[in-house]
Amino acid sequence: MHYIAEILCVGTEILLGNIVNTNAKDLSEKLSVLGIDTYYHTVVGDNPERLKGAVAVAKSRANIIITTGGLGPTFDDLTKQTLAEAFGKKLVFLEDEAEKLRSYFKGNISSKMTQNNYRQAEFPEGATIFPNSNGTAPGCAFEADGVHVIMLPGPPWECNLMFDQCVVPYLKQFSDDEIVSHNIHIFGMGESAVEDKLNSQMTSMTNPTLAPYAKLAEVMLRVTAKAKTIEAAEEMMKPVIKMVYDTLGSVVYGVDVGTLENTVKQLLTEKGLTFASAESCTGGMVASRITDLPGASQCFKGGVVAYTNDAKSELLGVPAELIAEKGAVSREVAKALAEQVRLKLHADLGVGITGIAGPDSDESGTAVGTVFVAISDGKRTYCRDLQLGKRRDRIRTSAAHHAFDMLRRYLTDLEIEKI
Repeated sequence: MHYIAEILCVGTEILLGNIVNTNAKDLSEKLSVLGIDTYYHTVVGDNPERLKGAVAVAKSRANIIITTGGLGPTFDDLTKQTLAEAFGKKLVFLEDEAEKLRSYFKGNISSKMTQNNYRQAEFPEGATIFPNSNGTAPGCAFEADGVHVIMLPGPPWECNLMFDQCVVPYLKQFSDDEIVSHNIHIFGMGESAVEDKLNSQMTSMTNPTLAPYAKLAEVMLRVTAKAKTIEAAEEMMKPVIKMVYDTLGSVVYGVDVGTLENTVKQLLTEKGLTFASAESCTGGMVASRITDLPGASQCFKGGVVAYTNDAKSELLGVPAELIAEKGAVSREVAKALAEQVRLKLHADLGVGITGIAGPDSDESGTAVGTVFVAISDGKRTYCRDLQLGKRRDRIRTSAAHHAFDMLRRYLTDLEIEKI
C-alpha cells in the first residue's frame, strides 16, 4: 500500500511567528527515510472548530495524519479531544497512565501535579500509547476510516525522540519490506550544480531513489532502497553511492558522517594531530562547532577570537605593519593568523580566518563577503580567497565550512586551496 502523510501542527504560537515550526521539517525528513511521502503541511491554531476543519481536509487526501502539539493539560490543549471526535472515538481514562503521571511529579521537586494534568491520561479508545521520555504528555496512535492517526507532543525534543522510539516501529508493522537510507554529504558544489550533474539518474531511479536536500552552505543527497531484507537494500544502494562519488569527486566528504567538523575530528584523531583556530569575522564559530563534539579535546588545542586589529597583534603577534600595509582582510593576514595561532597554542595545524561579514564594507572599501581562510602546518601555509555573498549569517557559516573543508582536504591529501 502506498502511504501518503499529512503533518498537522497545532499551535497558535506557530501562526503568530513566536516559534519556528521545525517539527514539520524534521518529521518530513524522518518519513522520507521510511519511504512515506509527505504531500501536505498544515498549521492550525488552538481552536477546535478550525482543527476539525483541517482534519476533515487531511482525511480526504492522506492515509497517515501526524499531529504535533495540543497534548498538554491546559484548556487550549484540545488535539486528542478534537481528533477523537473527528473519527468517532470516545476518550477513555487510563489509570496506568495516570499513575505514570503521579510518579513523574513525585520525582520532580520543581513542579506539582494539578488536577488538569489528569487530562493527559485520557486517550481515544483502542489507541496505542507512546510514552514520553522527556515530558508529561504521552503520544498515541489509532486507525479509523482507513487512516492512521498519530499524535505527538509539540516540543521538538519530545516530538523527535517519540517519533524515533515509538512511531518508527508502529509504522514498520504495516510493511513487509525493509527501507534503508544513507546520506551523502557534499561541500563545494551548489544544489543546482549537483542536480545538473545527476539529473538523469535521479529522475530515472525508482528503487533505489536519490533525492537532494539543500542545507546552509552544503548539500546532502539521500539514497533510499526498499527490499525484503536490510542486506538486500544495502546491496542495491552500493552502486548508487559509487556513482555519486565517481560523478562528483572530492566535493563528497562522506556518507552518514553528520557534519564536516565531525569528519575532521575523526581524521585528526586517527592521525594523532591537533589544530588551533584564530578567527576574526566568524567570531569563534570554528571553535564552537568542533567543541560541540564529544572528545574534541583530543584534536583541538583552542581558539582565539581576534576581532580587532589590536587583538590580532597583541594576542597573536601578527605584525601591526603587515595589517597596515595589506589590510586586516587580506591573504597575508589570514596566513599570519594561521601560522601564529599554531605556534602560540602548540598545535600541528593552525586555521586563520579574516573577512567582511557586513552589512558594511571596511574602511578600505573591501566588499562585503570577502573572506580569506588559511591553514598552516609550519612548513607551508595555504589560503583560499572567497566571495561568499551578502548575507552575514551565510558568510560566517560558509567561512567556517571552508575552514573545515581545507582541514579535511589537507588530511586526505586532496587539493586544498581550490575546490
